[in-house]
Amino acid sequence: MNKKVEKALNEQINAELYSSYLYLSMSAWASVKGFKGTQHWLRLQAQEELTHAMKMYDFILGRGGSVNLKQIEAAENKWEGVLELFESVYKHEQKVTELINDLYDLCLKEKDHATGSFLQWFINEQVEEEANVTTIIDQLKLAGAEGPGLYMIDKELSVRVLTPATTA
Repeated sequence: MNKKVEKALNEQINAELYSSYLYLSMSAWASVKGFKGTQHWLRLQAQEELTHAMKMYDFILGRGGSVNLKQIEAAENKWEGVLELFESVYKHEQKVTELINDLYDLCLKEKDHATGSFLQWFINEQVEEEANVTTIIDQLKLAGAEGPGLYMIDKELSVRVLTPATTA
């Protein structure tokens, strides 16, 4: 396995694990504030991000590379409301998209076509992630910061089901 790409994939594993950690923190915040649907949605998001990290972990090992796990940064744990929380989710997903795109660009530069092909799944996943969060933000803006609309959105978030990541 190309060593530059392997190093970058290991960094991305750390970023995915941080994402999981961040979403767990957000989930805990939502639970304390009484937003059980939001808590559920974010907890599943944390599980999904862990799945992404493991997908990369398995890919590296499957290509004969080495996994190098590093310390995970502390996660933010305070938000003013559910809208601000999901705006933070969106900003974070944009950052992850940027990281995945940079990793893909590195694969092109290094002519690591196998890893580039593998990353296509993540590129498509990020488009979906950003679209899902944008929809939630738009709904929250329509509903307002409190009241029945916010209650309905929170209730809707409680029905999310985790769909296992498929292989690339």
